[in-house]
Amino acid sequence: MIAFLFPGQGSQFAGFLHTLGGTTPHARFAETIEEASDVLHTDVLSLDHADALDSTVAVQIGLLVAGVATVRALRDEGIEPDAVAGLSVGAYGAAVACNAVSFDDALRLLHLRAQLMETAFPHGYGMLAVSGLSECELDAVIASAHTQAAFIANLNAPRQIVVAGADADLDQVRELALQAGARKAERLAVSVPSHCVLLDDAARELTEAASKIAFHAPSVPYISNRGARPLRQADAIRTDLATNLRYPVRWHDSTIVLGELGAQVLVEMPPGRTLTQLAEDALPGVAKVAIEQTSVPSAAALIRARAAG
Repeated sequence: MIAFLFPGQGSQFAGFLHTLGGTTPHARFAETIEEASDVLHTDVLSLDHADALDSTVAVQIGLLVAGVATVRALRDEGIEPDAVAGLSVGAYGAAVACNAVSFDDALRLLHLRAQLMETAFPHGYGMLAVSGLSECELDAVIASAHTQAAFIANLNAPRQIVVAGADADLDQVRELALQAGARKAERLAVSVPSHCVLLDDAARELTEAASKIAFHAPSVPYISNRGARPLRQADAIRTDLATNLRYPVRWHDSTIVLGELGAQVLVEMPPGRTLTQLAEDALPGVAKVAIEQTSVPSAAALIRARAAG
């Protein structure tokens, strides 16, 4: 069983769309970038420049395009997923990969999502990754900080948790977390407070927009962000995509579910290899392949070999 994983915001780097497929990019990459550019009436290939990546809209659109382009290229090589999961914005790529929503509709809905997030919090907010404390321990740290805006947002691993909130509050949480024994506490390359109550209004508006888009039952299980469980109904996936910006992402639990479903190979879409690295502890006996800048034929051969045992 092969599971496709789609990374979230923070995995991007300058030029990541230009380096898809390494030195021998697959034709599907250029085709997908051109298609997205036509839908959004913008040059998508310009969205991965360093200055452009200051924009939440540019980052999220770029990640979706990179994921979908890679899925298409892998399919041309005969590699299909048996389950899909995406972290935060990565859920949109996962929904396209399991045929729950069209690429064009996913682009339009994601564009609105990113705009709502950016407009609600244009500056002064972000996210902090804390390593070495449990959820309960970090909850206690946040409570002791008496912050106005700091919330647990992503549970990536039992002791790798992301906090969202205002800059000043995140600075305070960082200091107290390190005093409480955290190994590391670093700000992420994210300029909005994702996955917390601060985005409640944005989630309501996005839900209204999603209600007007056609969704379909997925061809393979889609693992939800909010509940970390397999979804097999169109409306359930619609709700997950529209509201995941407001609720914590239980990524570690999602990874465990993939193992319970029988995943033999976890394949991470570009950019980066954060998700496969997180899975090393969660599912040590499962093979992992991060596409990164590898040529698609080489990646496909590796996936087939790992799936065969």
